[in-house]
Amino acid sequence: MSQMKRIKWTGLCALMTAITLLLPLEGGIASASVTADKQSEVKSNRQVAIVIDDFGNNQTGTPEMMDLPVHITVAVMPFLPTTKQDAELAHKLGHDVIVHMPMEPVRGKPEWLGPGAITTAMSDVEIRKRVEEAIQAVPHAVGMNNHMGSKVTADERVMRVVLSVVKQHGMFFLDSRTTYKTVLPKLTAELGVPLLSNQVFLDDVYTANHVSKQVGIMRRYLESHDSCITIGHVGPPGKITAAVLKASIPGMKSNTTFVTLSQMIVPSAEKDIIPHS
Repeated sequence: MSQMKRIKWTGLCALMTAITLLLPLEGGIASASVTADKQSEVKSNRQVAIVIDDFGNNQTGTPEMMDLPVHITVAVMPFLPTTKQDAELAHKLGHDVIVHMPMEPVRGKPEWLGPGAITTAMSDVEIRKRVEEAIQAVPHAVGMNNHMGSKVTADERVMRVVLSVVKQHGMFFLDSRTTYKTVLPKLTAELGVPLLSNQVFLDDVYTANHVSKQVGIMRRYLESHDSCITIGHVGPPGKITAAVLKASIPGMKSNTTFVTLSQMIVPSAEKDIIPHS
């Protein structure tokens, strides 16, 4: 081999070696592609669970919420005139049913709680009795969340009793997140109760503009998270919230799957909470 050919051959070998060293290890390109595909799949299959509170008292917006074009989670208060009726209808329509358990707040009028409420002054025996009775009062319930409850959900003794009953019935608990002092992440992890947590309140202000703004916050939340739980209400904002949701859902269906809470069970862990405004 001539000197010139040896130089060219040596240069070619060096070039091939450099290219080889720059290539990823076996499977690297495929792995990167799969990762990108999975990330794309997660982004295009984000989950939203719509929870509507305060059923059970023939509240304004009840028919409109029941007729939303997706399955929702219906939180029914116990011991009220339409408790059983609302729970039965929701179940028949394919919605999840959960017990909307009245619990003592730090502030608020006692009459806002409704019958059968849990308070921090009660004994363990009385708390257990009330939770059992509430579960029995709401047909088809698969979980529970707190109605008000900023004081109770920050109390380890009371919530330990509540959650022990929830666990015995094979149910999950949705923390409505009415206080940042919630003890639910700690206790559900300790007791082995599935926990879900609210991220966005839709209608703490009763106007269409505010509910639309909160739907926008939910959509922005989904840009960096693969799921979101949002809570609205029947009652004073019922028809407004139902109308905004009905108008918003079609535009989200291309990249969002609407699910019930039982389809969104996650390990006990605290999720971020989006402020009301």
